[in-house]
Formats: sequence, structure tokens, C-alpha cells
Amino acid sequence: MYVGRFVVVGPGIGAYRVSSRSFPDRRIVEREGALTVAPTPDAPETDNPYIAYNCLRTVEGEAVVGNGSHVDPIAEKRATGYPARDALALSLLALDFERDDYDTPRIAGVVAEDEAHVATVRRDALLVERVDEPTLVATYERNAPAAFPLDADTADEAARAVYDADFEHAVCAAGVTVGDGIDTAVVNE
Repeated sequence: MYVGRFVVVGPGIGAYRVSSRSFPDRRIVEREGALTVAPTPDAPETDNPYIAYNCLRTVEGEAVVGNGSHVDPIAEKRATGYPARDALALSLLALDFERDDYDTPRIAGVVAEDEAHVATVRRDALLVERVDEPTLVATYERNAPAAFPLDADTADEAARAVYDADFEHAVCAAGVTVGDGIDTAVVNE
């Protein structure tokens, strides 16, 4: 099944995976304190604004994950004291779903040590939920938050688990754990 890009978040752990049929020539790189989805050196030129973006940012003991440019304003709002629910809702509502051929939803999550929030904005809804267990939301097919069996304790395991998840067209993945510190990991294959 093809679900597109997706996030999985739960208290203390999160992950993001790029799945793509149209633009598979991407990788996740560390850049200026963020994990960034970027074209590979041999990727064809494109003017598509949805190809490169920060997919994971950390701020004051938390991590924000997501599938596009909305990750930055969510992190900025958290840094200024907005509650996670409000930072997600305001940023997603302001940017709305992607204006591409598929009206692709924007998806995001905020991971703290003891709590997590997941959100999506799509053509017909804005959903923001506080979650107590790993929860997935994807751009297609599974575009409403639902429990997901994330069998991982480390950032490396989280990234590997979502990369290897039984969904089509894996490109790259990132994982994060939030506890005594914040650890991140990347899978590019």
C-alpha cells in the first residue's frame, strides 16, 4: 500500500519517512541543527517547492517532525511558548494543505519526553490530537491519526522501523528520541 510521507509520534519517540513515487532522488541531511530533506546530487532539476524542507527540528527539549515547510513555524511557535496543540493548529491552518495535483495533506507531530501531539491538515479537515502511544498519520490512505506499532527504543531503531514499515516506495527516514537529551538518526538507502 502506498501511503506517501508519514510521521509516527508518541511520548519520547518520533519518526518521519519520505515515501515517493514521483521524486525518489532525495535524502535526509543534517544542516544547521535540523534534519533536512534534500535532493540527492544526481536528482533531476525541479522547481517543485515541496521537494526540500526541514523534516525535524528540535526546540527546548522537544522535537517537531513533519512533511514540509510548516515544521519551521511550528518549532518557532513552540520556542516562544505556544502550547503544542496551538503551535500545530495555527501553523497548519495558516499554510493549509499543499497546493499540488493531489491536494497533499500536511502532517506533523511534536514529541516531548512525557507527551506527544500529532496533526494533519487536509482539504476537508484540520485534526490535532494529543497521543499516549505511537500514532501514525500519512499523506494518503491513512490521513487520520491512528495507533501504530512502533517497536523502537532509540532514534536509530525508530528511523529503521519506519523505513522498513510495510508501505511502498521508501526513500529515507529520520528518528528521534526525547528524554535526558535528544537523539536523532537518519536512514538513507
